[in-house]
Amino acid sequence: MTDVRVAGVGLTRFGDHPERTGRDLFGEAALRAFEDAGVDSADVEELNYGNFMGALAEHQGHQAPLMAEAAGVRCPATRYESACASAGVAVREAVRTVAAGDADVVLAGGMERMTNLPTDEVTEGLAIAADDLFEVRAGVTFPGAYALMANAYFDAYGGSREDLAHVASKNHANAVPNEYAQYRTEVSVEEAMDAPPVAEPLHLYDACPITDGASALVLVSEEYAADHDLDASVAVTGTGQGTDRMALGDREHLARTPAADDAADAAYADAGIDADAVDVAEVHDCFTIAEVLALESLGLFETGEGIAAAREGTTTADGDLPVNLSGGLKAKGHPVGATGGSQIAELTRLLRGDHPNSEHVSDAEVGVAHNAGGTVASAVVHVLEVAE
Repeated sequence: MTDVRVAGVGLTRFGDHPERTGRDLFGEAALRAFEDAGVDSADVEELNYGNFMGALAEHQGHQAPLMAEAAGVRCPATRYESACASAGVAVREAVRTVAAGDADVVLAGGMERMTNLPTDEVTEGLAIAADDLFEVRAGVTFPGAYALMANAYFDAYGGSREDLAHVASKNHANAVPNEYAQYRTEVSVEEAMDAPPVAEPLHLYDACPITDGASALVLVSEEYAADHDLDASVAVTGTGQGTDRMALGDREHLARTPAADDAADAAYADAGIDADAVDVAEVHDCFTIAEVLALESLGLFETGEGIAAAREGTTTADGDLPVNLSGGLKAKGHPVGATGGSQIAELTRLLRGDHPNSEHVSDAEVGVAHNAGGTVASAVVHVLEVAE
């Protein structure tokens, strides 16, 4: 097995790109990743690409060859789909490929284009990540599903809408200096509390936005990095994946996410660390309650204690364990097929010291990324460490 280094990262600005195509967005992210890495695109041996709803948003299936062309690579290219965890799965398979010695250079990431569709069509498109037979046909949407999870959490462990408002306010504040973020404006706890309801107890600022964007990572073996004198100071030392029942009605608990539990356990074991070693985290906060559930599944807080983390200041930029310094899905945005790659790109920048929020984690050595699909029926966790 070989160490896997993040040689370069590339992102587009997340937000509204109605006139651009998906291949254009991914091409931009890939070019930035190659420039950041100092790696020639001709050296790429595989492309792992995440996308969820391109067949609906752009009427385009079979996207991997198109994205290889857009990235300027000529190699085996595969599209991965796992709802909002699509890029996370694509990156995981890239990490495993490099670690196994099957390739020295893999380009991984993802793209989603969504704002070209009206909101009702985006909602309908995203809903296919739920159980069509037992949820979608009954009228369940993801805001409604996460509202059920939030109410179940409050019933089991306590908490309030104000606790969730602190999560929203924290992540909006973190997004302000991030040049790639969709919403670079602060939102106070009071504003979040006063926002209109979407699905009680979730209100407008509890939900992530509809977003276009792309992410790309150049992953290389430790040997390739040394041979080419690359400044690849961040390594992916652990990866894990988990799965749960699709429909909420079939689960034992609505206020816990076992798929993420399993993914975290596997990633920590792979890295040879435990949760206490984590200095900074990027987690899948598609709704504010999802951040709370992620913190507990990652073992960063005990069950029932994650709800107070933002309100008590533990997970704020100046807290003991900063979470979502990128702004998270909540404020940076959530182009679903790109998010898993974006989280790792942001963590890499934070650990390298070239992120606008790196000053808050200047001594950080270990980061964890948590990417989830649907109501966490799928989850992928990666551990990143500053390489010695």
